[in-house]
Amino acid sequence: MSRRPPGRHARGSGWAWFLLCVLGGLLQASSMAWPLTGWSLPGTTVGQPNGWWQIVSLALLVLALQYATRVGQAAWRGWVFSTVWLSGTFWWLFISLHTYGGLQAWLAVLAVLALAGLLSLYYAVAVGLLCAWAPVSRTAQGLMFASLWTLAELSRGHWFTGFPWGAGGYAQVDLMAAWAPWVGVYGMGFLSAVLAYCLASLLSGVWRRVTVWMQSPVTPPSTRAAAGARISTPTPRVQARLVPGLTDSWPGALRSLALFAVVVALLASLWGGGSAWRGWGHRETANAGEMRVWLLQGNIAQDQKFEPGTGVAQALDWYPKQINEAVQAARSSATGPQLVVAPETAIPLLPGQLGPEFWQPLLGHLAQQPAGTGVSALLGLPLGSLEQGYTNSVWGLSSGSAGRLQGQTRLDTPDNGLYRYDKHHLVPFGEFIPPLFRWFTDLMKIPLGDFNRGALGQPAWAVAGQRVAANICYEDLFGEELAASFREPSGAPTVLVNLSNIAWFGDSVAIDQHLQISRLRAIELGRPMLRATNTGATAVIDHEGTVTHQLQRLTTGRLEATVQGRSGLTPYARWTSQWGLMPLWVACLGLVLLIATARHLGRRGGRTRRR
Repeated sequence: MSRRPPGRHARGSGWAWFLLCVLGGLLQASSMAWPLTGWSLPGTTVGQPNGWWQIVSLALLVLALQYATRVGQAAWRGWVFSTVWLSGTFWWLFISLHTYGGLQAWLAVLAVLALAGLLSLYYAVAVGLLCAWAPVSRTAQGLMFASLWTLAELSRGHWFTGFPWGAGGYAQVDLMAAWAPWVGVYGMGFLSAVLAYCLASLLSGVWRRVTVWMQSPVTPPSTRAAAGARISTPTPRVQARLVPGLTDSWPGALRSLALFAVVVALLASLWGGGSAWRGWGHRETANAGEMRVWLLQGNIAQDQKFEPGTGVAQALDWYPKQINEAVQAARSSATGPQLVVAPETAIPLLPGQLGPEFWQPLLGHLAQQPAGTGVSALLGLPLGSLEQGYTNSVWGLSSGSAGRLQGQTRLDTPDNGLYRYDKHHLVPFGEFIPPLFRWFTDLMKIPLGDFNRGALGQPAWAVAGQRVAANICYEDLFGEELAASFREPSGAPTVLVNLSNIAWFGDSVAIDQHLQISRLRAIELGRPMLRATNTGATAVIDHEGTVTHQLQRLTTGRLEATVQGRSGLTPYARWTSQWGLMPLWVACLGLVLLIATARHLGRRGGRTRRR
C-alpha cells in the first residue's frame, strides 16, 4: 500500500510503527469499556464505550499499513495490533485460569497471549491480503479494508465455535446505535472501518503535503525583469487537495464529490448517537405490555460457589427465600413481582441431589397462588445424568406447574411440565473440552465437563402476558443465534433474559463489557434484556439499549423493576432470523473479489501502487 517499491524501507519503519500498532491495540481494547479509574481520555467514562476512540485506534493501524512496503510487513503489523487488542480485551481470563483454576501465573499469562495470538491470525491474513491486492483508488482501498476486516471479525466469531468477544462494533453501541437494528454489530464494525480508513488517509495526506512543503526550497521572486521579459506567477509546489481528484476531469470531480458526500452523510448519521433517526429501525416494533420483575444477585464468591459448607448452603438458603418473599409481595400488593429470575447455576446441584426437603417448600409457596396468576420463577441449574449427559439449563416454575409437581419424588423427568431451556452455545474448556486439549484442562482445578448442547431457537416461555426467552452466560454474544427465535414473528419473544455468572473473572472490566454486549443485542433485536447475574452486572435494559435499572456489582440483593415487552421485528431480526449472517459474508466477499479482479483498480506494473 506504499508508493515505495517492495524491498525499500519506509521512513519511520521498525520500532516506531511497532509502538504505533501497540498503542492502537490498547486503545481499541479500551474503547469497548474504559478500564481505568484514575485516568481517562477525553470523552471516556469508566466502564462505558467510546466509538470515536475505536475509530481512532483502527486509524492508527491503517496508518501503519499505508506505509507498509511488503505483504509480510503488513501482516506483522496487523498481528501485533490485534494481539495487543484482544489480550487487552479479555485479559481477565487470567483470573479464572490462575486465581480459580490453580494454573501457574506464567502459564495462565501464556495461555491468554496464545489465545489472542491465534485469533489475531484472522486479522493478519486480512491485512496481508489487503497489501497484496491493494488497488490504486483510495476509495477501493477503503472498501477492501473494511470488507476484509469484517470478514476477519466474522471468522473469529464463527469458526472453531467462535469467540467474538470484543468485536469493534461493540464500542459503537452508543455512537452508531441507529445502525444496530439495520446491520448489527458486524455491520457497525464495517462502517467504523470505513471511517477509520478515511481518517488515516486524511492524516497521511496532510502530513505528506506538509512534509513536502517544509522540505521544498524557497526561491525569492524577482522584483525586476529585463525589458520584454514575461514574469509568471509562481505556483505552489504542493497542491492543497484534501479530496483526491477534485481538480481532475469532470467525472473525477463528480466521483470525489459523491464520495465526500457519502462520508459526510455517514458522519451526520452519528451526530448525537443518531438520535434524529434512532427510532427508524424500531418503527415496526410495538409495546407488548409491562411486566414486573425481581432480578436476584447472590454475590457468592466463585471459590465457594460449589463448596457444600459455604457457597452451596448460601445459595440453597438465599434464593428460595427470595422467591418466597416474591410470593408474599404479590399477595399483599397489586404491584408485586410477576417474574423472579435467579442467575446461571443459582442452584449449583442437580435436582436429584437436593431431594424433597428442598423442592417441596419451594413448590408449595408457588402452588398456593391462583393458577395462571401470581409469581413465576426462572432458575439456573444443571440438569441431566451420567448416562444421558448434562446440560447447563434454566427451569421455569409457575403456580400451575408447581402444583402438579407437589408430592412427586423426582422432578427431572421429560414430562414434568416445566419450562426448560438448555444452553446452546457452550464455552470451550469450561463446558466442553476441545479435542487434544484434555492435558490443558487437567492442569486446572475447575469443575469442568462435557455438556450436551441445547437446540437452536428454543421456544419462549409464556408468562405474565409476555413471551420470555432465556439465554445463558455469553450466549448473548451471538446475536444471530438469538435471532433464530424470531423466525416466526407470531411466536417471537417479547422479553430476553440473560442468566450469567461472571464471578469467574472477579471485579474486572468483563462485567462492563458484558453489559455493553447485552445493550447491543437489545437494540439489534428491538427487545428489552433482563440480566440476572451472580456478581454483576444485574440490570434492566430497554429495547433502545438504555440501562434503566442496575444493581451495584459485588453486592447481595435484588433489583425490582418494571419492563416493557416489545412485539414486531427490526430489519436486523428479520433478515438474520432467515439467513443468519450469510448476507454479510456474501457482501464482503463480493466486494473483495470485485475490487481485486477489476484490472483498472488493481495492481499495475507488477507491484502494489496507490495514489
